[in-house]
Amino acid sequence: MRIVLFPAVDEARLKLIAQAAAGAEIVNAVDRAAALRALPTAEGLFGKLTPELLAVAPRLRWVQAPTASLEHYLFPELIAHPCLLSNMRGLFSDVVADHVLGFLLTFVRNLHLYRDRQRAARWEPIGGEAARTSFAVGPGIESEIDRRHRSLSECTLGVVGVGAIGSEIARRAAALGMTVRGVDPLARSVPGAIAEVWPLARLNELLSGSDFVVIAAPHTPQTERMFRRPQLEQMRSTAYLVNVGRGILVDLADLTACLDAGIIAGAALDVLETEPLPPEHPLWRRENVLITPHVAAASTLVPRRHLATLLENLRRFTRGETPLNLVDKQRWF
Repeated sequence: MRIVLFPAVDEARLKLIAQAAAGAEIVNAVDRAAALRALPTAEGLFGKLTPELLAVAPRLRWVQAPTASLEHYLFPELIAHPCLLSNMRGLFSDVVADHVLGFLLTFVRNLHLYRDRQRAARWEPIGGEAARTSFAVGPGIESEIDRRHRSLSECTLGVVGVGAIGSEIARRAAALGMTVRGVDPLARSVPGAIAEVWPLARLNELLSGSDFVVIAAPHTPQTERMFRRPQLEQMRSTAYLVNVGRGILVDLADLTACLDAGIIAGAALDVLETEPLPPEHPLWRRENVLITPHVAAASTLVPRRHLATLLENLRRFTRGETPLNLVDKQRWF
């Protein structure tokens, strides 16, 4: 059995790969020419596959993608090919969920606004001219300061895409007392968080009933620009949109226009339709928008998990077992 690595990996990883795939020939292809020479008799590949490489690999049975997202990996010939495809999903769920909860807490407690006031040395609560106002009105009486500081436990979270990441977001939100709802084409529940995950046909119902809407769906032909003005107009004017899925799922121009018009209260975006966002774009200067540069999955945990998944799948493949994280190539996930 021959397994090709392309691009080539470093010596430390190569040694571990050889141990995991004991008995298989490992070809660490240093360039495209080496990959082309090795693939005609290869049964497995880890790394980047192109139409050119697939065309010379008639014996290929398994491909391990190095990424979780597949919009830039899949192509028609690979989708039609009988080989198994596995990806790296499930490595980032807790990390991305941490990022999302950070966004939510920032908005409910106005932390982004207080950071701005800190830089200006302003001791002034959001929603009031003096800190003592919230204490002067008396017990049981809401002040404007109180209304501007919420708790997650009084909020409803709607999760669009209840896969590995969406499920973890839902579980953490539920543990903090949030009411959690979700829509997904396949998932039907998240134990301990969502008793009934709704089908996508109920998306508008989820949008209209949520204080926060988190997009954790992958980029597929069906999800591309699924959030345009009509969908954003279904949301509450006090609600926030959070996107940690893929930027292409949200039409950037429509989102900007809806924020300008006050159709939604704000947005937190780790991914955008245009990356990097141009410096002149107005979203940079909106105080009700949080932008992070596609780092929601960044963590020291991920590289170790990535290697562990690759090694486990190599062991499984060489033993004739089914690899982890098999992909439905027609669905792109």
